[in-house]
Amino acid sequence: MTSDATSDRPALTDEVVDLCRDLLRIDTSNTGDNDTSAGERAAAEYVAEKLAEVGVETQIHESAPGRANVVARIAGTDPSRGALLVHGHLDVVPADADEWSVHPFSGEIRDGYLWGRGAIDMKDFDAMVLAVVRHWQRTGVRPTRDIVLAYTADEEAGGDYGAHWLVRQHRDVFDGCTEAIGEVGGFSYSVDDARRLYLIETAEKGVDWLRLHAKGRPGHGSMVHDDNAVTALAEAVARIGRHRFPTVVTPTVRAFLEEVSELLGIELDPEDPEAAIAKLGPIANIIGATIRNTANPTRLTAGYKDNVIPGRATATIDCRSLPGQSELLEAQLRELIGPDIDIEYIQRQSAIETTFDGDLVDAMSAALRAEDPGAHPVPYMLSGGTDAKAFAQLGIRCFGFAPLRLPADLNFSALFHGIDERVPVDGLQFGVRVLDRFLRTC
Repeated sequence: MTSDATSDRPALTDEVVDLCRDLLRIDTSNTGDNDTSAGERAAAEYVAEKLAEVGVETQIHESAPGRANVVARIAGTDPSRGALLVHGHLDVVPADADEWSVHPFSGEIRDGYLWGRGAIDMKDFDAMVLAVVRHWQRTGVRPTRDIVLAYTADEEAGGDYGAHWLVRQHRDVFDGCTEAIGEVGGFSYSVDDARRLYLIETAEKGVDWLRLHAKGRPGHGSMVHDDNAVTALAEAVARIGRHRFPTVVTPTVRAFLEEVSELLGIELDPEDPEAAIAKLGPIANIIGATIRNTANPTRLTAGYKDNVIPGRATATIDCRSLPGQSELLEAQLRELIGPDIDIEYIQRQSAIETTFDGDLVDAMSAALRAEDPGAHPVPYMLSGGTDAKAFAQLGIRCFGFAPLRLPADLNFSALFHGIDERVPVDGLQFGVRVLDRFLRTC
């Protein structure tokens, strides 16, 4: 039996702030190395405890010591419908407290924001989902379809101990799931005082993290040396770092640009999409990264003594490929670096893309408009990657929908993995109301 979606809202919106604060105070820093990562176990136990308090049975699946994932299933009223997977990761990227205005694991509320590492990536959504389910259990609400909850480990390092591990080792927990929602979608971008775009993720670029290995002849640093691995690697890395890959407008990006151009009254030249993107203000960085393949050098390693020319040098390159272009990107990189440098992939996860249509999209749009009459939902492509890549392997249609209404002057994209990460308290409360409406009927 379902109840009025607007009943008892203060309890829901108050609790989501408390839950998010609690989660932010649990350090789940993921360095990419099990020996130095904090692990997700404490956060997983917190989530399981909060669900158990209201009668929801959970399973904790640990892929390695401390690397814990939580799964639960909420029964719907219509067993003939496919289940909806709602997923959020519990890990966060590391934070240096000396760089922050507040301690990154304090969960401090200041100036109308809740501050902390993970505030928008993505313990805000974790808390929203937890608050909605607890509210339902207390008030007798049942969704129309089964909802599978997955709180995962290791998303920030590729998901090998989280979503991908669950798909490999515990595929049965996702039985019946046909669609999914997760992070980095449903957030607002203000057009003016009365209108806001809400970007719903229907696509995300592929993850192609790789290492370049250059080999040379070791020698003394004082000698003339024409076979230096460091020199060869540095030249290749510089070519990659300065290269601008060709523009490619995918169906998702084209749909976004057409919608936005019409709404903003700006001219869209399909041959020069960057001209329109440049007028998008704070979200230009996100959208601008989705019209081409990208490759950014991130790490360099070489040598063991100041006066020894090493025989080997290594660089890490963070590459992101457009849908269907991973092989092309490799060929483009090979042309840039030349034949004498080896390529080693450390992560290779395919891009995903779906269409912006269907009952689920209609339900997202309706929930947003019910809470914000000025909402204009639009599809977009995420320049990064999420756990959706793992779940898409099961044939699940994946969307990014973690709704937030944001202040017009907030540079949202800069908060991801940045210092002073924070979420507006009223935006978090808006999001949990939207999510409550959406999940009841979707």
